[in-house]
Amino acid sequence: MRKFVVIFGLAVFSAIILAIGSVGVSLALENQDAFCAACHTAPEVTYYQQSIQSSPVTLAAFHAQKQIACIDCHSGSGVLGRAVGLRQGAQDLGAYLSGAYRQPAVTTNPLGDDACLKCHTNVLAGTHQGGSRGTNGHYHLYLPQWQAMDPKAAHCITCHTAHTAGLDGLQFMSQGKVAQVCDECHTALSGRVR
Repeated sequence: MRKFVVIFGLAVFSAIILAIGSVGVSLALENQDAFCAACHTAPEVTYYQQSIQSSPVTLAAFHAQKQIACIDCHSGSGVLGRAVGLRQGAQDLGAYLSGAYRQPAVTTNPLGDDACLKCHTNVLAGTHQGGSRGTNGHYHLYLPQWQAMDPKAAHCITCHTAHTAGLDGLQFMSQGKVAQVCDECHTALSGRVR
C-alpha cells in the first residue's frame, strides 16, 4: 500500500511539473510572431511578412516594429486575458493533433476594445500622446456613451484597422470608413451631446 501511495504521489507531482512546464513553454512560444504565423497561415503569414519589412504599411506592422507581439493584441488584458489566449491555443493544438483543424487556420477571436485600451489608456479621456486634450480626439471621448446606447456602435478596430494598408501619419485609419463612423456617432448622439 505504501509503495502505491509513493508511486501515486510521484505521478501527481510529475503531472504538475509537466503542466507547469507546458504553460511556461506555451507562454514563451506565443510571444514569437513567427510561431503564430506557422499555424495561422492565411492571411496571417502575409501580416507577419508585413511586420518584418523595414517600413510599416499596416497598424499591426507598426506595432510589431515597436516590439509588440501578435499575442499582445490577440489576448485580453491581465492574467485572465492571457489565460483566454492560452485556452484558444490549446484548442487549436487539440484540433491540429486530432486532424480536425481548419485550413487555413484563421484567427477567429475578435479584438475587443480592451485589447487596445490596455496600452492606450488615455484615448477615452480624449487626450493624445502628449497629454493634450482637444477636438481632434473628441470621438474617443464619446465612444463609450455611444457604445452604451447602441450595441452596433463603433469600436477601436472599426477605424483603426490593424491589417489594412494605410498611412502612418493617419494612424493607419481606414479613411473611407472613418467619415461614415463619424456620421453614425453624430446621428446616434444628436441631442445628447453638446
